Amino acid sequence: MTLIAPSILSGDFGRINEEIAAVQEAGADWIHLDVMDGRFVPNLTFGAPVVKCLEKRPGLIYDAHLMVEEPALLVPGFAEAGCDRITIHAEAAGHLHRALQLIRSLGLKAGVALNPGTPLEAVDWVLEDVDMVLLMSVNPGFGGQGYIPQSTRKIGKLKETLRQRGLETLIQVDGGINTDTIGEAAAAGADVFVAGTAVFGEPDYKQAIEQLRERAAQGENA
Repeated sequence: MTLIAPSILSGDFGRINEEIAAVQEAGADWIHLDVMDGRFVPNLTFGAPVVKCLEKRPGLIYDAHLMVEEPALLVPGFAEAGCDRITIHAEAAGHLHRALQLIRSLGLKAGVALNPGTPLEAVDWVLEDVDMVLLMSVNPGFGGQGYIPQSTRKIGKLKETLRQRGLETLIQVDGGINTDTIGEAAAAGADVFVAGTAVFGEPDYKQAIEQLRERAAQGENA
């Protein structure tokens, strides 16, 4: 499976609904929302009121990645704003299992995220309770960073764990994804690829997304 989730953080916020429409029409599967609070990560982006203003187009999936302290406090607001999926960080949730249950109780898909330096063991006990694991392949907080090579091994290890348990949990990778790196991440077992400048930084969104899919397929078939 290859799902492309462009991050609107790299889009033009002066015309963000037009940008979202353009990447959806270009073939994007999800729209990724990088939510940062300036505390958990050293940057500040946007909150639920901004997400509520985004156009809810038919078939569009809003995938919120909460890089925030105490994410459970913000989950209801993002659910009300129209998100379809919410991912929270294991490092930030004091009561991780309870927060994941909250997301699911609101009818949304729940995901758990890990920073590059956090071992997989941190989410081992909640793998049966999530729909997706997001592995950061850069240190969160800023766009445009390079893919951390050790991420590939981490993806592969998680994929093997999921296979052993018979789980169909999606693996999402976020950070430094482009045509040079998506192939190895796909080969290791990733399913969902967050791409910022690799899509929004290109003049032709459709071509950019098609090239990412092609490179991912090459990696899977290598």
